[in-house]
Amino acid sequence: MAEFDHFRLKNEMLFMNYLANTIGVCVVIFFTYRPISQQLVDALRLIGRIGWFFEPLSGALMFVLTLVYERPIRRFLDDQRNGLQLSEELTFIARKRLLNEPFFLIAVNLVVWITAGSIYSTAILVSGIGRGTVYYAFFRSSQIGLITAVAAFFLLRRVLQKRMVPKLFPSGGLYATPGTLRIRLSTRLAALLLGCNLVPFFAIITIMQGSLSAGKFSEELYEGLRSDIVVSSYVFMVIGVLLTYQLSLNLRQPFRDIIRVLKAVRNGQFDQKVEVTSNDEIGYTGDVINEMTEGLKERDRMRHSLELAQEVQQNFMPQKAPKIAGLDIAGQSIYCERTGGDYFDYLPITGSGDKKAGIVIGDVSGHGIPSALLMAAARSSLRQRVIQPGSIGQIVSDVNRQLTADVEESGRFMTLFYSEIDSVGRTIRWVRAGHDPAILFDPQTDSFEELKGPGIALGLDQEWIYTENIKENLKDNQILLLCTDGVWEAHNLTGEMFGKDALFEVIRRNSDLSAAQIVEAVVAAVKQFQAGIKPEDDITLVVAKLNLQATNLL
Repeated sequence: MAEFDHFRLKNEMLFMNYLANTIGVCVVIFFTYRPISQQLVDALRLIGRIGWFFEPLSGALMFVLTLVYERPIRRFLDDQRNGLQLSEELTFIARKRLLNEPFFLIAVNLVVWITAGSIYSTAILVSGIGRGTVYYAFFRSSQIGLITAVAAFFLLRRVLQKRMVPKLFPSGGLYATPGTLRIRLSTRLAALLLGCNLVPFFAIITIMQGSLSAGKFSEELYEGLRSDIVVSSYVFMVIGVLLTYQLSLNLRQPFRDIIRVLKAVRNGQFDQKVEVTSNDEIGYTGDVINEMTEGLKERDRMRHSLELAQEVQQNFMPQKAPKIAGLDIAGQSIYCERTGGDYFDYLPITGSGDKKAGIVIGDVSGHGIPSALLMAAARSSLRQRVIQPGSIGQIVSDVNRQLTADVEESGRFMTLFYSEIDSVGRTIRWVRAGHDPAILFDPQTDSFEELKGPGIALGLDQEWIYTENIKENLKDNQILLLCTDGVWEAHNLTGEMFGKDALFEVIRRNSDLSAAQIVEAVVAAVKQFQAGIKPEDDITLVVAKLNLQATNLL
């Protein structure tokens, strides 16, 4: 910023206040340019003589008071221009002083001109010029004070909004500054009322008071009084129109800015801001809209992040079932949020060729990103451990040891059901780590069996040793179902749970279908039961259907 521009910025409020006083004096002189009586002439001469001393003195006092009041503001502007570090204390005081400055200067103006009126009227009373001119002198100075206050309000506010606020409040937040007087909409309307009604009223009183000081009422005096009132009426009508236009313009511009930003938000653009230049209701609305756009921008970033996380997690799930002789396998996972903690996988069995299938299903506590991260960690640990030697009990124990070390302090855990199906040996081996038992359905006997076994959830006890369970002599067409509790704990509108009995019935009715069709049938039944309400938990299930005759043909 150039030196002159910096100097002008620092002194613009001071200059506008003197301009407001000049306007007040000029307007009143215009209305009292024609003395009506000798008493009034003598009174004005006395006022002029006193004014030669009082007005420079009051102007100098006003100058000093303004400089003292503006000291933090001027220091802030100097430090800002020089690139110095701005302290929080200086910034707060400067902002507070700036927002209160219009009220401070208006109060100083009124005190100065009311004091002037008191001094002038007292001097006239002492001089014995005439009692009528005493009231005239007081009303004349009071009128200057009122006109100065109105002019200062609009001039100072314009400088405040257009020049000062962008420097001290580059990011808005005027309304949040404590200890400030607010230029509310009601304050602006009061200033308009003062400028359009009370000031003309005092002007007419001043004119009439001057006429009354003439003593005898004549036709010439009547014509002069009528002419002065008519001229005053036209002048203040023009002033009223200008003030009304200025106020409407002052309101229209911020509303246009607000509408512009809201239209951009409607179109999905969150990078535009409302320029906040006032600490009234409109400024507060602008701050709220800016906060809203920042929140929407953050939510949009989170949405994109969740979409990416969802894509990554979906890639963790098996894209196709393994081809194992004698087995028809299918699985599906549906999250109630973009990401979740349910997990299933098909793990390779070292040295088994295509005769064995490792099927694992898990459920992490909670939902969302934290659960998805824990699920990814468990998946990685399982896949790394399963390619090394050891029984499935040892595999799960080692994974639990690693997972507990990672999450023990967080309080999170993961249930798991690890199964290994041997289509040649006709056996199922499994480890149950706190998960619900798998379900084995035999269509020949129409019976359901739960594959139970001891074991706590992963992540609770680092020293826990998991044991292996086995079931032999599997039969053709038997169906193994691994689920998370989101299937049978799904609720409908009345709060009723889907339940395991309904799940068993779906399996029974569709036992002749393929594994993929059974999975689809279960999912469809759950969705129909929920009747369109948002699921409260993830749904994951894996179906393995035995076709041992195909194995015997190999």
